[in-house]
Amino acid sequence: MCGIVGYVGNRKEAVSVIIEGLRRLEYRGYDSAGIAVGGHGDGLQLRRAPGKLRRLEEVIRDRPIQGTFGIGHTRWATHGRPTEENAHPHRDCTGRLVVVHNGIVENYLTLKLELIERGHRFATETDTEIIAHLIEQELASAADGSQPISLEEAVRRAVRRLTGAFAISVISADDPDKIVAARNGPPVIVGVGEGEYFVASDVPGILHHTRDLYFLGDGDMAILTCAGVKVTDFEGRPIERPLQHVQWDPIQAEKGGYKHFMLKEIFEQPQAIRDTTLGRISLDTGKVFLGEMKISEETIRDARNIHIAACGTSWHAATAGKFMIERLARMPVEVDYASEFRYRDPIVDTKTIGLLITQSGETADTLAAQREMIAKGAPTVAVCNVVGSMVTREAHGTIYTHAGPEIGVASTKAFTSQLVALFLFAVHLAQVREKLSTDESRALLNELNFLPGKVEEILRTCDSECEPLARSYAGARDFLFLGRGIHYPIALEGALKLKEISYIHAEGYPAGEMKHGPNALIDESLPVVVLATKEEGNRDSVLRYEKTLSNIQEVTARSGRVIAVATRGDEQIRQLVDHVLYVPSAPELLLSVLDVIPLQLLAYHIAVRRGCDVDQPRNLAKSVTVE
Repeated sequence: MCGIVGYVGNRKEAVSVIIEGLRRLEYRGYDSAGIAVGGHGDGLQLRRAPGKLRRLEEVIRDRPIQGTFGIGHTRWATHGRPTEENAHPHRDCTGRLVVVHNGIVENYLTLKLELIERGHRFATETDTEIIAHLIEQELASAADGSQPISLEEAVRRAVRRLTGAFAISVISADDPDKIVAARNGPPVIVGVGEGEYFVASDVPGILHHTRDLYFLGDGDMAILTCAGVKVTDFEGRPIERPLQHVQWDPIQAEKGGYKHFMLKEIFEQPQAIRDTTLGRISLDTGKVFLGEMKISEETIRDARNIHIAACGTSWHAATAGKFMIERLARMPVEVDYASEFRYRDPIVDTKTIGLLITQSGETADTLAAQREMIAKGAPTVAVCNVVGSMVTREAHGTIYTHAGPEIGVASTKAFTSQLVALFLFAVHLAQVREKLSTDESRALLNELNFLPGKVEEILRTCDSECEPLARSYAGARDFLFLGRGIHYPIALEGALKLKEISYIHAEGYPAGEMKHGPNALIDESLPVVVLATKEEGNRDSVLRYEKTLSNIQEVTARSGRVIAVATRGDEQIRQLVDHVLYVPSAPELLLSVLDVIPLQLLAYHIAVRRGCDVDQPRNLAKSVTVE
């Protein structure tokens, strides 16, 4: 779940390349770091430290190391405490072979007992260390039989004995200028430069050096040497993986003058929305073009329902997407947490379209849900931000969000880009199923075209308005977020953002359910954020708004403090609440995108006021690649 970076090539100094790459992966969350390099003298040089990467850099300054090839790792503890001895890389008994690993080895205790019986000595509490000893054992067993084997063959034999999820990279002093990487679950990316090669767990780790990448699949192994890259399966059979060129600009992954990555990414949302829409709509014809959609129109017309699976923020986007698809395409939609999907034997068949929503494309639970759908015969569509990721390779069609790299752990621009992608998908389905006229489609897409400018307007006004609100509410112990209809999942997202980065307990709730329990929580110490926007001229939207005003009055009657998100020009609501954050008017379905911007800014400023680590919240990682 954390960061891996490796290098082999023509540079004389691998340490700086690896440390730089690890720093670009800090957003993934971690609690220790380490590096091992070879190529200068005999053996491997290893340095590790608990805590942040700067601690490792201090260790290297005190005890310098040099090398022409090596691997590094930032670890988020799963097995064993975040200490120096438990930090990666991990060594075999000889110290001449080291391993870094993302994931969980489920059968590590069985393997550890077996290796102890064979004389291996263990120095850590981790599951990763057994991988180094397994490889050592394979090398030793082959040598005893007078048939020496290569490092990659020893790794192949070792990984075939592992149960669980793993992404590993291995180097050996006895086989210099070589990295062996293998994948079964968590992502592994191999970069190709000019006479140099890189391995990483995520694109930003090597993006400053190359944009030409191989994305390994489950069961793939890559052997990197100064001569090039070879990809095989775990049996040693060659595999052809396409070399993909990633368009992300490395500068996008820098803070660009913002105090935090999260704030930068909040302000990048207008561009992310433009990029997600670019080339996909015609304002003249009202048509939506989804170039990576490989599901035929006949399949769409024949489908009975859509089943969506996602996790976390993506689940909130999925729930909003349900409203969009059902409203426009008139297709029934069911939404599941991906982590729960396969445990209830879901009713999915060839007449179901499976929809997977994931920022990284590597979320383990979402991949498991996708495979369950495929096994039941359903074609699947992925909404994803990462070209070449596993979920996109296994999908029958993909809608890329084109949000660019998102470094902050708490998702912002990826979420709004997902909402836009789902809106495009909903309009596409409606057009194929003939549920929208040309004029209706043209009107919706015209409003979508105005959306980035409206987000820019919100950012100009709400950022400064949220700072004084943060001073007033940073001391709160609890928050309640309320919404109706499509605004309810946005309330959930607002609550999640606040709890993720400020550590304040927050809960999202359907506004109409207040009288069924949550009213008991309301007093003068509970801030309540209410989404009370409306689409003028839309009878259903105005009715929902009026009912939401009644909910606000329920809260204020019990001395609750209300922060409302309302449509610009609504002066009525100002008389009922303590604070108002205004957004421009928009159609009901697109108001969901506008609603969330003030909630992101409010969460950000409260977290900053409380002195929290906004970009790397405690106990969280950017991409959850184990179940």
